[in-house]
Amino acid sequence: MWDYSDKVMDHFLNPRNVGEIKDADGVGDVGNISCGDALKLTFKLDNEGRIVDAKFKTFGCASAIASSSALTELIKGKTLEEAEKITNKDIVEYLGELPEEKIHCSVMGMEALEAAIANYRGETINHDDDDHEGRIVCKCFGVTDIKIRKVAKENNVKDAHEVKNYCKAGGACGLCLDEIQTILDGIWSAEENNETNSDDEKNNFDSLSIVQKVIKIQEIIDREIKPALENDGGSIEFINLEDNNTVLVELKGRCAMCASSQVTLKNLVEAKLQEFLSPNLIVKNQ
Repeated sequence: MWDYSDKVMDHFLNPRNVGEIKDADGVGDVGNISCGDALKLTFKLDNEGRIVDAKFKTFGCASAIASSSALTELIKGKTLEEAEKITNKDIVEYLGELPEEKIHCSVMGMEALEAAIANYRGETINHDDDDHEGRIVCKCFGVTDIKIRKVAKENNVKDAHEVKNYCKAGGACGLCLDEIQTILDGIWSAEENNETNSDDEKNNFDSLSIVQKVIKIQEIIDREIKPALENDGGSIEFINLEDNNTVLVELKGRCAMCASSQVTLKNLVEAKLQEFLSPNLIVKNQ
């Protein structure tokens, strides 16, 4: 039995703004019933551009219902610019608290709001894309490394056991927890290295041996370049270093088939290697 606060129980037993606005200005659908959670958020704007009404329909637990109810109360009366600043942390704070294992319900509310605002603006945000691109890490819930990186950065998550609170990854069999921790360690070590090591790497690179240069190039590719490419469904493999300054790589996934692959090589791969290691480096696709 979860230990719910009085305010969470109030919004669960007496949810506000249940239903659907038929002529809504914005509509946001997130979640998947097959995974146990789904939410549809609709809102209506007044003549001044403020959210005059908001309603929700949700399939899920008490936390999902309470979070959705709280979300509608939070956004009513706000402009879209004010509403889009609301995060899952604001939903939790409004409710007083949520069990750690149920934080993902507040994340679902934030994502529904983002999707509804995008819908009003004629844009599309599909948070499920995070679980269709990249590499699946949690097979139980189909969560990819891209999704894990996203929730970790947004919520400052550093422990693999906490990731399940935001996207369920690692919350079933637990076999992926070691891999999740490796991803998290990579994220935060990269942040630290960005702040403390970039100048030293650049100043020392030209004096390194070939083997040391290869190691440094691989580190920058793994740290600075590969995550960006994986966000777009691509990847990269470091092949070799020739003539001390020619870096041979192979673009993979979507990047390999993209018409702009040469732009990616110059504007991302080569630019990052020059920024962190040496302005003399040249990148070529094998």
